[in-house]
Amino acid sequence: MKQFAELCEALDSTTSTGERLSLLTAYFREASPVDARCALALFSGWRPPRLLKSTELRALAAELSGIPLWLVEESYHFVGDLGETLALLMADEATPSPSSGAPEDSLHGLLLHMNSLRQASHEEIRSFVLRQWKSLDTTGRLIFNKLIAGSFRLGVASRLAITAFAQAFGLSEETVAHRVAGDWNPLADDPFSAGESEPDLALKPFPFCLAYSVENTLASLGTPSDFLLEYKWDGIRCQIVRREGRMALWSRGGESLDKAFPELVQAASFLPSDTILDGEILLVRQGRVMPFTELQKRIGRKDPSPTLLKKYPVMFLAFDLLMHKGEDIRSQPLRHRRALLENLIVPDGDLLRLNEGFNVRSWEEAAQLRQAAPDRGAEGIMIKHLDSPYVSGRKRHIWWKWKVDPYTVDAVLLYAQAGHGRRAGLYTDFTFALWHEGRLVPFAKAYSGLTDEEMAEVNRFIRHNTLEKFGPVRSVKPQLVFELAFESLQRSNRHKSGVAVRFPRILRWRRDKQPHEADSLQTLLNLLAKVHPE
Repeated sequence: MKQFAELCEALDSTTSTGERLSLLTAYFREASPVDARCALALFSGWRPPRLLKSTELRALAAELSGIPLWLVEESYHFVGDLGETLALLMADEATPSPSSGAPEDSLHGLLLHMNSLRQASHEEIRSFVLRQWKSLDTTGRLIFNKLIAGSFRLGVASRLAITAFAQAFGLSEETVAHRVAGDWNPLADDPFSAGESEPDLALKPFPFCLAYSVENTLASLGTPSDFLLEYKWDGIRCQIVRREGRMALWSRGGESLDKAFPELVQAASFLPSDTILDGEILLVRQGRVMPFTELQKRIGRKDPSPTLLKKYPVMFLAFDLLMHKGEDIRSQPLRHRRALLENLIVPDGDLLRLNEGFNVRSWEEAAQLRQAAPDRGAEGIMIKHLDSPYVSGRKRHIWWKWKVDPYTVDAVLLYAQAGHGRRAGLYTDFTFALWHEGRLVPFAKAYSGLTDEEMAEVNRFIRHNTLEKFGPVRSVKPQLVFELAFESLQRSNRHKSGVAVRFPRILRWRRDKQPHEADSLQTLLNLLAKVHPE
């Protein structure tokens, strides 16, 4: 555990990708195989069981340190990171000691012990946490706190960890990426025991191929006839895996979707064994693709009722074939994979159909397709080179995404909340409002879009113009106007405005506008009526 904590501290002290790669590679080479496997899992998004809620951890820290709970809470709001706050508060109570040789001294042993406490009593868990707080140094306590609170994030890209692990053990990056894809438990599974030889991958998905956004002119991409164009959908990216007579649905984040979408599992049962499809799950009513907010009502439902299935009907649009008759065809060009897919999938099936593809003679035609995307319920188009392989992650010059221009409104800053982690000490989470019947109604939160200089200026304004404080949140004088962009909007009973917007972000600070010149809620409602007519 000490070795892993020192790695995390070193990674946090540099932003150099090369240095981080060297640190990770050295750790994977020097650590025990089980510790290396657990570290890779953590950097790839796996999380151990959460033993105590954050409120319970703060109360326990107050009890042990003798510091009033209100002061612990204020310290947390000031520091902005719970793990770091508790690690600092416990400094006087800790008596770090050399490794005792106990199993939980190692990363694997600690995670294994945590896993064993999932069904333990509250008192047993408290005793375990207190014991760790007292025996670890500040860095060790910080990492331990992140692990038990389920908030282990260091800003290290999973792809970088995969590259380092591959270099340390002499494996190919593709091999490592494939074996850690999907839902795997490093405490029970060892997908690397066979080295480079092919283990039983069962129903694992392949790592997903991702696209870059179009940044330059389309002409810079090349000749239009060398590309396949498709609509870009705002659904759930998914791979359907059929192997050895079994089925699995995987999200891009490695979450199993089998139980959430049983009708898709059934619909794909006609696929031949050893087939893997890539595509998108969409919610469709009367032939029209519905907003993602509607699809969200199906996410997380592990045993959807027949009523729910009927109320929120979904389909799977297939746009790529990754395994065909047991052969991994990802390295073959898209034009070949597409031809095989077209012979496999019915273009207009009810629940499983082929995503429509377009061949254009000019980039002007591509622009017209993009412009028509919202009418189809899409958020833009995909531009894929017909000779492109299916790679892991993003690779330039093969796949691009070209979204339609976002919707925009001018809104007034109403509330500000301090950030966490690296953003601690700065107000970075903003709530914006629109005018309605003479008052400002909150409608969206945004977290990005300002330069460092603008962020500093806005923070000065917030500190000098606070009206009220609600814990980490401050209400401010409604004086600043910002142009906000968002991808889509939908009616919502959970929002005061009655409208939910998707991916809101700050486009620019409208210094040229006074608060009374900001848009009204009616502007948003008019836009909603245009986008989603009743």
